[in-house]
Amino acid sequence: MKFSANLGFLWADLPLPDAIRAAKRAGFDAVECHWPYAIAAADTKAALQETGLAMLGLNTRRGDVSRGENGLSALPGREAEARAAIDEALDYARATGTKAVHVMAGNSSGPLARRVFADNLAHACAKAAKSGITILIEPLNPYNAPGYFLNGTDQAADIIREVGAPNLRMMFDCYHVQSIEGDVTRRLQRHLPLVGHIQIAAVPDRGAPDHGELDYEHVLAQVAALGWDRPIGAEYLPAGETEASLNWMARFR
Repeated sequence: MKFSANLGFLWADLPLPDAIRAAKRAGFDAVECHWPYAIAAADTKAALQETGLAMLGLNTRRGDVSRGENGLSALPGREAEARAAIDEALDYARATGTKAVHVMAGNSSGPLARRVFADNLAHACAKAAKSGITILIEPLNPYNAPGYFLNGTDQAADIIREVGAPNLRMMFDCYHVQSIEGDVTRRLQRHLPLVGHIQIAAVPDRGAPDHGELDYEHVLAQVAALGWDRPIGAEYLPAGETEASLNWMARFR
């Protein structure tokens, strides 16, 4: 089993290039991040080349965080901003060799929001396809992301099928799925053909994946049995120094 360090949470106190180097020292197989835009793409690329790690994914901007915005792509009337954020994320991904972009939906609901989201995803997929980049969408739970448009795996699967782009996939975060719906392994089995990335964290505290409601020894064994051989994203909040939270990794390998 391979693992990717999510640098939005792990080594979050370090500049992104130094966090990439820390992940390499800790034995991770890849990295991923949230919003890298404060760091020049050339600096991120240099750290990736130095360490030999691949950047698996990054997010589109959330919008005005001071107003509680959490993405733009399912917000009617904000299409121009949403597409600008998508284009920016794709540019950064191309410059750094990042393999996927998570297009954040935002806080909205209803048929019009769904149509806007689908249209923006079609735009993202068409532009990403030229560079071999995957577009990801992720259901988020209402405790961490109240009002978020995308809030279930079946809903995400329906939208992926509706858009019909071969490079549109689901980010299956076991922490969010357990918090929203439960039944993680059966849902993963059902949706695996549409899944582009898998992430883990303890439920309900979002800590290291070595405690809580989900038995990740069981979950990861099921993932392996399904034939998944790509790195699993460790997107959790360490309780203290990141290095002190990594005992789970050797056990789960």
